[in-house]
Amino acid sequence: MFARRDILKTIGALPLSAILADPDLARAAASTTSTVSLKLDNGTEVSASLALPDTGPAPSVILIHEWWGLNDQIKSVAVEFAKLGYAALAVDLYNGNVATDRDNARSYMQAVKGNEAQETLSKWSSWMREHKATTGKLGTIGWCFGGGWSLNASIGSPVDATVIYYGNVTRGEKELSRLKGPVQGHFATLDKWINQKMVSGFEETMKKAGRPAPEVYWYEADHAFANPSGGRFDEADAKLAWERTQAFFKEHLKG
Repeated sequence: MFARRDILKTIGALPLSAILADPDLARAAASTTSTVSLKLDNGTEVSASLALPDTGPAPSVILIHEWWGLNDQIKSVAVEFAKLGYAALAVDLYNGNVATDRDNARSYMQAVKGNEAQETLSKWSSWMREHKATTGKLGTIGWCFGGGWSLNASIGSPVDATVIYYGNVTRGEKELSRLKGPVQGHFATLDKWINQKMVSGFEETMKKAGRPAPEVYWYEADHAFANPSGGRFDEADAKLAWERTQAFFKEHLKG
């Protein structure tokens, strides 16, 4: 317990971007999370990393990793959410696998079974709502691969707020009609895959589904601009996107 306090004290004054950019700092922050698990209906055990605030009960946030897997950087973001007064759960959709190169990441991502991932997120959503340290208010957030799954999680088990960082948002009207809370999206103008055409289609389908217009932000940057450990990191845009994310969650989860 004291070691955890010492680590949190050491990294407490550092900005999130500095922690994410330094593997040693990210590893130290990640080490303060607790591993929790549950079983799917078929008996498969799935795990996640939990970070709780010092006081509670608190609103909660489910984090969904990039195509790299549940690495120290994503766990560090969970710790940052806990520092901000949220119960944060970083889920693992790769069964413990973490990629170190693009080929590994692609193979792990392609191996994900949609139905199993959807059940995993729905069960974790229920788990968080029922946790004694939470208020029942719940949001989701994900990046890239996890951005699309943040939206899927909110469709499968409606939550109070959804944040998407450059994730695939192509969904049907029937799917989007199941959304309960508002949606915020962060997208990059130089992104050739998650592009203006896709996002505009998402906005139009949300309208047809009778859902409130998503809160969409565009940045003069490229895909993965918010990841300080990658080559496309844009410090100014990442900072602005994070500030907008915090304001969004504060309004809809703490308000």
